[in-house]
Amino acid sequence: MRELESRFDVVVCEGAGSPAEINLRDTDVANFGLAEACDMPVYVVGDIDRGGVLAHLFGTHQIVSSADRTRIKGFVINKFRGDQSILEPGLVSLEEMTGVPTVAVLPYLEGLWIDAEDSLQSHVGASVGPSTAALGTQRLRVAAIRLPRVSNATDVEALACEPGVTVTWTVDPDAVAEADLVVIPGSKATISDLRWLRDQGLADAICARRGPVVGICGGYQMMCASLVDPVESGSSEPVAGLGLFDADITFHPDKTLIRHDGGAYEVHHGRVTRTTENPWIGDEGSARDNLRGTHRHGHMENDAARREFLRWVADYCNKDGFVLSTDTSFAVQREQQLDMIADAIETAWDVDQLLRDTHYQH
Repeated sequence: MRELESRFDVVVCEGAGSPAEINLRDTDVANFGLAEACDMPVYVVGDIDRGGVLAHLFGTHQIVSSADRTRIKGFVINKFRGDQSILEPGLVSLEEMTGVPTVAVLPYLEGLWIDAEDSLQSHVGASVGPSTAALGTQRLRVAAIRLPRVSNATDVEALACEPGVTVTWTVDPDAVAEADLVVIPGSKATISDLRWLRDQGLADAICARRGPVVGICGGYQMMCASLVDPVESGSSEPVAGLGLFDADITFHPDKTLIRHDGGAYEVHHGRVTRTTENPWIGDEGSARDNLRGTHRHGHMENDAARREFLRWVADYCNKDGFVLSTDTSFAVQREQQLDMIADAIETAWDVDQLLRDTHYQH
């Protein structure tokens, strides 16, 4: 945190989970624990689209310690739709009961899809991205497996930014069988999610496919022959993987952290300890027939790499009518989405006051 403060005028720290988990407060490093350690002001944000936001904000204020409570500078209502004057009396009452003002009511923004949070946006059956019209006569249908403990779900967003590509989160073996491409994403608990794949009948559906399958990080590890995971699962007994790749995975306490050129990165405990497979990207991952696997997150955000991959998928599926865009830029689309969010915040929030609360001096 101090290193970041030395390089930037303002550092914004997003909490993880709930700030009101008082049973975890003594070991908290992501919410009030960090705020206390670094003497930071706190804004509690509530999602009104999910209902019960006033009770959420009031309850959070009441349940945290008095010391933590004094750090709360304001409440923020997110994803508001409708007439704000109807909400206003509730905000007035909330301030009267807590002494904390509501500093911003941010509107619900249609069309936001990039960098969605894993657990909140990756709903079964939900389409990812804008699902824009195809440039040719055929589309590519992508089935992304919605693992219970999915992580880095944003890996599929770059695929969805391409015209004529439909990406859908699924737990349906039939959807896996029918899709042009199946993506097995990362996982926070690889062994548990591998067991879930089998219980749902998805493992059989994946293994029976003749069309393209790509595994990313934990998904790649599941595609291998065996996994030994004393780190996340706490067991040193080998667990059979899907056996799609002739490779073995062993989890190490020291996490692999690599940033590659082009924006891709690796964050994982599992390491390939044996393989007879050809690498996919550089000297990393595995590639054989209809199968691809990598530990790299963000690889598909590289426009050239994404187009090359989708061209391979279309050719493998004999979809001659699928036409790739030559100018789609994932970085530009992400920037446009961030600008949309920034404009909404600037309109609804007194940014000058916010900067004063952070002790930032112009």
